[in-house]
Amino acid sequence: QVQLVESGGGLVQAGGSLRLSCAASGSDFAINVMGWYRQAPGKERELVAAITSGGNTNYADTVKGRFTISRDNAKNTVYLQMNSLKPEDTAVYYCNAGVVLLADVTIEYDYWGQGTQVTVSS
Repeated sequence: QVQLVESGGGLVQAGGSLRLSCAASGSDFAINVMGWYRQAPGKERELVAAITSGGNTNYADTVKGRFTISRDNAKNTVYLQMNSLKPEDTAVYYCNAGVVLLADVTIEYDYWGQGTQVTVSS
């Protein structure tokens, strides 16, 4: 069993910054893509950014140039540095990981964190 634990959310004024972290724990596993999603009230969950184990990244157009995703493979941790925050970035942010168990790497499992609230005031 793999668990994802997020931290770093909070309340910030527009133009401010926050850094989210998500650490995966468990045993005998490896992680392919790690990503951050967000869900605002009344809206669908959307991809914010993703990063492969090799460091290739992908961003939603709405956050390009403001957010940076990174990961520490040795620590099974992914980060999201959020700068120039806007009120429309307010949402619950979820960490996601594509996990394979070393016993059978042909099957990938989708894991989610519990979510962390980010609120940007105007």
